[in-house]
Amino acid sequence: MTGPNDTVCVNSTEAAADNAAALTRYYRWHARLYDATRWSFLFGRAALIGSAAQLPDPPRHILEIGCGTGDNLLRLTRQFPDAELTGLDLSADMLARAQRKLAKRPMPVTLRQQRYDRPLSPEPAFDLIVFSYCLSMINPGWRQVLDSALRDLRPGGRLAVVDFHDTRFPIFQRWMAVNHVRMNGHLLPNLNAHCAPLLQTTSAVYGGLWRYFRFIGQKRDE
Repeated sequence: MTGPNDTVCVNSTEAAADNAAALTRYYRWHARLYDATRWSFLFGRAALIGSAAQLPDPPRHILEIGCGTGDNLLRLTRQFPDAELTGLDLSADMLARAQRKLAKRPMPVTLRQQRYDRPLSPEPAFDLIVFSYCLSMINPGWRQVLDSALRDLRPGGRLAVVDFHDTRFPIFQRWMAVNHVRMNGHLLPNLNAHCAPLLQTTSAVYGGLWRYFRFIGQKRDE
């Protein structure tokens, strides 16, 4: 016997799965152009990792969700040469490009193709989890992804996030939604609710067309 809450849960799960399938199709084609085009949109990625490297207690186990073609993983290997790195992404096409970039790194990086709809380990296993322009594209399902990350973080672990924040132009907001991006300032309040902020900035680009944010937070004690 099922009730209204069961129906809502099933519908939400199905919608998240549909979103994951849509993103997989989207990146099957966009993977070919990603590195050549996204530099003009994805600001703050190197700065986020540089800021994480300046904090005390360097992480030994790092996970990046939505690692794409591996640019951030390359940065992470340089900043944290002794850490064990894992990169996760939905798209096999994106991961194939990441694999080629990372093949010659001295420390192997584990790449996993899957949805991040549950923690990767029964026990918290990571000191740092990175999201780079990923959470804003998981609609619905971003709350579940954030919950999985918090459960995968060890006590005192950190979330490092760079992503789109908001725009004051409705037409641009609608255009970004066509490209699977939600841009209405919904992420930062939730990150602050779950993590004590160590770094938090918002920056405007292209004359204020939109703002992006950088956030590093420490998991709050439960």
